[in-house]
Amino acid sequence: MKKIEAIIRPFKLEDVKIALVNSGIVGMTVSEVRGFGRQKGQVERYRGSEFTVEFLQKLKVEVVVENEKVSSVIDAIAEAAKTGEIGDGKIFISPIDSVVRIRTGDTDKEAL
Repeated sequence: MKKIEAIIRPFKLEDVKIALVNSGIVGMTVSEVRGFGRQKGQVERYRGSEFTVEFLQKLKVEVVVENEKVSSVIDAIAEAAKTGEIGDGKIFISPIDSVVRIRTGDTDKEAL
């Protein structure tokens, strides 16, 4: 099993959700996060004054999938989240040793 974490633009969440559901993913976790990468923030104007927003608002979408689905899920997220502009985000893949569903005690594949 693998955990896929995608850092995306907030307005792309619905597109990513639809892409994941179409890929057979039945659950995900979404968190509001802030950060910066190559963009190095963004210059904003407020009442005639310029200021720099160093940490940009993004969303982190997390899903855990079976190894066979990793490639298709990554492709679905990348396609749905892409705008072609700097700041589209990143996808991270990590190994998962085990999963336990708290309510039933199901483990691993059955817990997904």
